Amino acid sequence: MINRFFKTRRVTGGVWMLAAVALVAASGPQAAAAADAPAAASGAPPAGRYQLDKSHASLLFRVSHLGFSNYTTRFSRFDAQLTFDPAKLVASQVVVTIDATSLEMDGAPQACLDIVRGPQMLDTAKFPEMIYKSERVQVKGSNSMEIIGKLTLHGVTRALVLNATYNGGYAGHPMDPHARVGFSAHASLKRSDFGIAFGIPAAGSTMGVGDPIDISIEAEFSGPALPTTNPK
Repeated sequence: MINRFFKTRRVTGGVWMLAAVALVAASGPQAAAAADAPAAASGAPPAGRYQLDKSHASLLFRVSHLGFSNYTTRFSRFDAQLTFDPAKLVASQVVVTIDATSLEMDGAPQACLDIVRGPQMLDTAKFPEMIYKSERVQVKGSNSMEIIGKLTLHGVTRALVLNATYNGGYAGHPMDPHARVGFSAHASLKRSDFGIAFGIPAAGSTMGVGDPIDISIEAEFSGPALPTTNPK
């Protein structure tokens, strides 16, 4: 949006002011309230409860299609709650809820989408939600960890490990006066383990939709409010 704005207009004089206002508005009402504040971020994020920032999160999965491509698609509606302490990553806990009906397949025929959402595969009418709950965290490096938990999918609950990276965070920012943290995570599963075997290629063949599913997650979380300093 911003690139199109500057590509189609020569920004001079008063229009610069309009551009600045647009940039502030694009960041939301909290940003507008703090438009005149300094731009520096403040401190390390505190321990506490964090809520998924849905505008900065994605949940993608990839699956082999006929062996010709790793078809990539996503769920557009999901939520997560995080209990987090940057000084003690091992104590972190997360619960993720996914709306199974929000599966997106851009450009796919409706018949294909009906099969994936229908009783042959996800059966979203019977199993409208997927839930992942972490049970423990194993720290692997300064910012890397394994999140060991259980995924409930298609009415079946099985262990699932997320290989996650903590991308950092802050206690707050004048344009975002709450703590913020970010993570990247990957996992893999076999859909047949969850009772979804329709279309899996026969042994020695790629004619179908693969059994292994690769999952990719990018997520930012918003946490406790930035402490205010009372003027002396």
